[in-house]
Amino acid sequence: MLFLCLTAFQVAAVNYDESKVGTFTLPDPLRLSNGAPVTNTNEWLKVRRPEILRLYEDDIYGRSPKRWHLTAKVTDTGGRAFGGLAWRRQVNLILQNNERSHQVVLHVLLYAPATATNQPAPTFLCLSFTPNWLASDDPRVEVYPVWNPKTDSAAMPTNVVRGSDARHWPITRILQRGYGIALVNYNDIEPDLPDGSGVRYGVRSLYLKPGTTEVAADEWGAIAAWAWGASRVMDYLQTDPLVNGRQVILFGHSRLGKTALWAGAEDPRFAMVIASCSGEMGAALSRRDYGETVTSMCRHFPQWFCRNFLQYSNRIPEMPVDANLLLSLLAPRPVFLSTGSEDRWGDPRGEFEAALAAQPVYALFGKQGLTSHLPPAGPDGGSGLILQSAVLESFPPPPNDTPILRDIGYQTHTGKHDVLPADWERFLDFADLYIRGRSR
Repeated sequence: MLFLCLTAFQVAAVNYDESKVGTFTLPDPLRLSNGAPVTNTNEWLKVRRPEILRLYEDDIYGRSPKRWHLTAKVTDTGGRAFGGLAWRRQVNLILQNNERSHQVVLHVLLYAPATATNQPAPTFLCLSFTPNWLASDDPRVEVYPVWNPKTDSAAMPTNVVRGSDARHWPITRILQRGYGIALVNYNDIEPDLPDGSGVRYGVRSLYLKPGTTEVAADEWGAIAAWAWGASRVMDYLQTDPLVNGRQVILFGHSRLGKTALWAGAEDPRFAMVIASCSGEMGAALSRRDYGETVTSMCRHFPQWFCRNFLQYSNRIPEMPVDANLLLSLLAPRPVFLSTGSEDRWGDPRGEFEAALAAQPVYALFGKQGLTSHLPPAGPDGGSGLILQSAVLESFPPPPNDTPILRDIGYQTHTGKHDVLPADWERFLDFADLYIRGRSR
């Protein structure tokens, strides 16, 4: 997994002082655009949730295609791996558009527990920063062309070192706990190029208008493209007999944590979402002036979003959404947020407060949020939680390395912007609780 040095992107005015966070009021997930309160799950599902989705599509991530052509070519028909612990499947997912002469190929590596032939396994779908052979030292994992930004083309790698990224993917432990794992490199979906030129080579290139290299202002940015690609992998997983298609858990870290949250919001087929250190425009509140900001993201990563998003660079309070709304879109499905105590740029406290502010939507479904003592709904409806900074600050996050395992889960590990082995134990515990219905 590739973890970039974030300090290189920071701006001079970054705030790390809680006393200078300032005051803010968040958009209320349980109040319609016309001001009327949402009082039941039907109103949420039929009216308010679609309203919020449209806000994100129009102004944040952009609209994605609703039609596609997908062909699955199984290149490894299920050999045994890890001394018989698992079945291995390798699949090329070929995405095409009849109006284009080229295609995009997603390379999916799937390991399923040996027992999956009798009982399809719940499976983690993991968005990865690296090719599949770096995630596993399995000598049978295929080596294939990868993107070379220096040449703007895909090429076969040289000096292949298998498993050099394996510390981020405890595959055998996941299998031992009874889960499968599927990996796909996000650069297969679209190369993450800093000048935004990835649009010419990934899945968005299949939908560009003839003679253009730019999408419309409200069309999908790179995060939406990666999320759309995750859903196309989901299309395949639902057909694989080794996978329980109703128990697929989507995981991503950093920018791919943001991607996982948006993919889960768009695609309700994902049974659970786990986002690690997703930070600004992921699970952290944008209206909290702490760490990375919308202004910084517009400056350094504009290609991740639709072009309409750029209008909020210095107008953050005017943005129609915030992270509490993004998390609310996942309700009533479980979501787990993992952060790092030293990842101040990602604002761990901001993720906790966003989860608190999403809790009223989960409560509408009878689900458990982070805490059981939020204020009840007021007489005029709405969330019941006054979504202001002073109220949110009265609910402290748990101590480091102490997870909250409820329908909204949360933890801050002691450490940096990273995924640690202990984090995976918490992810598996969370999955056990809600996928298998048992706690450890």
